Amino acid sequence: MEQAGDEELDGASTPELEGLSAAIRKEFAGGADELIPLLQFVQKEIGYLPEQSLREIARLTRVPAASVFGTATFYAQFRLQPAGKHVIRVCRGTACHVRGGARILREVEKQLGIKPGESTPDLKYALETVACIGACALAPTMVIGDDTYGQMTTKKVPDILKQRD
Repeated sequence: MEQAGDEELDGASTPELEGLSAAIRKEFAGGADELIPLLQFVQKEIGYLPEQSLREIARLTRVPAASVFGTATFYAQFRLQPAGKHVIRVCRGTACHVRGGARILREVEKQLGIKPGESTPDLKYALETVACIGACALAPTMVIGDDTYGQMTTKKVPDILKQRD
């Protein structure tokens, strides 16, 4: 990167950040207009946005660190904490809501011991809610990875989670 010179990530203490600086310099010029693509790149590479990576992106783009952090926290696509391997998305759309989506969400929360936006301590699962999955005819629905589970009931939740073990 032009503005980065040959410096590595300052204070990079996690294995995820090692070598990332060179990859960033190879892919990006370091302009402020690349802030979101840089955030997306780092998250794709590491799986989330560690605080040190946000400070480094601020340094490389010469965007104030508060603005970088503000951007990362504004957009739902960015994570500041590691996410679970299996991301469970429970639909909260109208059709799912009417057909018991809230009960499905409560059951997933109960089974995993986490709330939306959290991951299990072993990082096996992450739980999210979405406005609409787009499978209204199958409501209520839940998605794990690329698999959609329709016509969900609270009794189906434990069996589906066991399939992922």
